[in-house]
Parts: sequence; structure tokens; C-alpha cells
Amino acid sequence: LLPAAAMAAPGLTTFAVRPNQTIYIQNLNEKLKRDELRKNLYHAFSQFGNIIEIYASKLGNKRGQAWIVFDDLSGATKSVRGMQNVEFFGKKMRLSYAKQKSDLIAKLDGTYVQREKRKVQSGDMKVVTKAPKTMESTTSNTMEQDVEEDKSAPNKILFVRNLPKEIKKEMLDELFSQYLGFKEIRLVDGQPDIAFIEFADEQQAGLAKDGLQGFKVTPKNAMKITFANK
Repeated sequence: LLPAAAMAAPGLTTFAVRPNQTIYIQNLNEKLKRDELRKNLYHAFSQFGNIIEIYASKLGNKRGQAWIVFDDLSGATKSVRGMQNVEFFGKKMRLSYAKQKSDLIAKLDGTYVQREKRKVQSGDMKVVTKAPKTMESTTSNTMEQDVEEDKSAPNKILFVRNLPKEIKKEMLDELFSQYLGFKEIRLVDGQPDIAFIEFADEQQAGLAKDGLQGFKVTPKNAMKITFANK
């Protein structure tokens, strides 16, 4: 796993990696023992939501890093916002969303594929190896093809389709407010599966469009995003 590319703005951090339930933490104090680190991370981050897994290792280049898995996106988002650059045992933490989905979450949403096993190294909590193409990556590739075929003219307003009927405005706000220039969300009465998202300009809208294209709000609902018609 590598750190997500981030772009700073006053009071807001935006990420190249799409939001998900696993957060990646860097710049942790390497002097802490693994169990002590996990225990203190749990106490620090459980205020933001229900934690279902914490991964930390004292081996090699994984030192000073950790991954925390929440049971929902809201907990992960609140922790990234609330703990960014907060001092933790003498060092300021750097937080982003993880590039790779946790196996636990993949099993829950039906996208899990068995990873190739390798020898477990002493001191590691679990094995992490390169996984074969998953259902999620296949969906992502399909969505990328859809993006290439999108002929809509650039617009500061995005048109989002294929939302679940039970979608809440707050959920969309957590997703799109990660991106610089976010202004507002407009839902459509009688059509709960679509929404309009407004940004300050076309470029900022385009970044959000590319970043969240195909994002699975539920296992069966991958968002389809285009520029709204002018």
C-alpha cells in the first residue's frame, strides 16, 4: 500500500484515492510496541465509529504505519477529517483512505477473492499479497470504459445515476465534499436514484467525477457520473 496523493486546501484535504471504509495512517511513532500501538489507535479513533480491524506491523518498511477498518464510510471519513495532522505520541499523523479494500469489507459486500498465500513472517499480523483481479476491479475497468465514451460537455454540475432508493443526502455529502470546490447536492423528488452535485468550476467537478466514477454505494449500486446537460 502506498500513501494516497493529497492536495491541501484551507480546512479540507482532497484525495486521489476514492473514499472507502479503510484508512491508512503514516508517520506513527516507531518506538511503540505493536500491541501498544493498536490499543492506543483504538482509543483515539473509536470516537468516530465502530472499528472492526486494526492492522499494524513492526517489520521493515511497514514500521510507522497502520490501517484501520471501520464498519461504515462515515466513520472513516470523520476520522480522516478529525485526526489529520493531530499529534500522536510526539508525531503528527498523516491520514488518507487506503488504496486497497479490507478483506473483511470485501467479504461483507460480496467482492472478496481468495489471495495467493505466501509464508507468514514472524511479527506480522496477517499476510498481505498482490491479489488477482476482483469483482470490484472488473467493475472499475468497466466504468473507466464508460468514462471514455462519455460525450457530455464539461460542466460544474454533475449528474449522478444508479443510486440506491434509500440514499441519504448526508451520505452523498460525505463522498463529494472530499473534493475541492464542492458546493451543494440536489436530490430530485420522486426520483431517489439520481442527484445533481454542484462544484465551483468545471475542473473541480471533473476531478470528483473521475475520482468517484463507479464507487459502490451498495454492493449493487455503482454510481454512474456524467456532466449535467447545460
